[in-house]
Amino acid sequence: MTTPSTGPGGPPGSAAGSAAWELLLPAASAPARARGRALQGALRDAVRSGRLAPGTRLPSSRDLAADLKVSRGLVTEAYEQLTAEGYLRSGRGAGTWVGDAVRAARPRARDLAPRSPADRVDFVPGTPDLSLFPRSAWAAAQRGVLTELPHESLGYPDPRGLPRLRTALAELLARRRGVMADPERIMVVSGVAQATSLLASVLHARGTRTVGVEDPGSPQHHALYASAGLGTVPLPLDDEGLATGPLYASGVRLVVTTPAHQFPTGIAYSARRRAELLDWARSVDGLVLEDDYDGDFRYDRAPVGALQGLDPERVAYTGSVSKSLAPGLRLGWLLVPDWLADAVVERKRTTDLGHPTLDQALFARFVERGDYDRQLRVCQRAYRERRDTLVAALAEYFPGSRVTGIAAGLHAIATLPERYGPEEGFLARVTEAGIAVRPLTAYAHGGAGGGPVGGGRVGDGPVGDGPVGDGPVGDGPVAGKEVRLVLGYAHLTPGRIRAGVARMARAV
Repeated sequence: MTTPSTGPGGPPGSAAGSAAWELLLPAASAPARARGRALQGALRDAVRSGRLAPGTRLPSSRDLAADLKVSRGLVTEAYEQLTAEGYLRSGRGAGTWVGDAVRAARPRARDLAPRSPADRVDFVPGTPDLSLFPRSAWAAAQRGVLTELPHESLGYPDPRGLPRLRTALAELLARRRGVMADPERIMVVSGVAQATSLLASVLHARGTRTVGVEDPGSPQHHALYASAGLGTVPLPLDDEGLATGPLYASGVRLVVTTPAHQFPTGIAYSARRRAELLDWARSVDGLVLEDDYDGDFRYDRAPVGALQGLDPERVAYTGSVSKSLAPGLRLGWLLVPDWLADAVVERKRTTDLGHPTLDQALFARFVERGDYDRQLRVCQRAYRERRDTLVAALAEYFPGSRVTGIAAGLHAIATLPERYGPEEGFLARVTEAGIAVRPLTAYAHGGAGGGPVGGGRVGDGPVGDGPVGDGPVGDGPVAGKEVRLVLGYAHLTPGRIRAGVARMARAV
């Protein structure tokens, strides 16, 4: 078989050149109609991968056609196409060569999604049980949508979202969360992160430069708001919610809160603190962004309604299906005050031209038919059982420990007695034993404080309700060697939770 000659990269007929040439053989045996495209693709890949190095001289079209047993016109067309694209170069009477413009690169598709090794017990919070995703009901809704969706609905959508979904969401949020939901002010977004970014960028354009964030709080806040040009101001909590004294003193006019189930401390804002927060917003002409984190998951009583229902012009409201269905759906909503609606809609339009139509229609049908309510009930039962299992396991394997925060959501705060500390040593031992946990200190924006909640700055001090079970907020020792952990449990089966706590106890 004729082999390509090489330039400085290797001698004519070298093993490297011969091996590269073998790549063209499968293309030559492709079906007649696809043979030309296959030959071009094989040549292109050989050049990209470096199997045919820059400066390599290719056989004449006549010789290559004879070797591959294809028509000369097929090879000529392939050479001409790749010469036009810059992969090859040629000159009259000088033959065809691999061009110098291409740089070999090994193609790869890495998966950067967070994964936990199978042999590790992962108590890191934030992940629901993805096995609870209602595949059958979702597939049925998808088939129904594909059957009934008009052709014109597949065009560019209203940037706010399909009217059908916004109407369904307005009814759902009013019924379940007490939200004042006008479909004209609801926007369908790809999760709380996009909702937050949209609002922050609009307010930045209006002169806002800082945003107040709960401390402790979500570790993503700094990067998220920095991308919109806003600096974050950590604001401490007390046992009723965001402390109002530091809030007034901060000078911010935008603050982000999780009043239904504060992350990570697990408290619910008191009625008094909710009213004080709205008083602050009115007095400074400010805005509260309410992230309704875990708002649907309360296990000891009916959930408290959303803050937005008390003053829709001072509270923007956002939520998503990340905990109730799956974060991979990238589906959420944002309700904005009337005075911000037009600007946020326009920013949404220029950002992505609207959320995917099929996904919106599917979720609208899912909500309308009651499937979403059923899914929430399934999740509530499962997560209540898992929280109870975690509380019981901690009481058995770590006597004297305290689980703090309300009975809600997908995580709990566990404070272990001093004999298990200091915290650094505890974390090192359980990590070596194959257990992933996060301390409360990992969520402190302003640095470790060490003082009790309600006594000034919040660092690694506990927030919650005493011994395992129930009790007053903030009781017990707060300094010294106690270990304070934020334990996620929703993604673990009861058996896995119990085994994980037992393994953690053996490790320490």
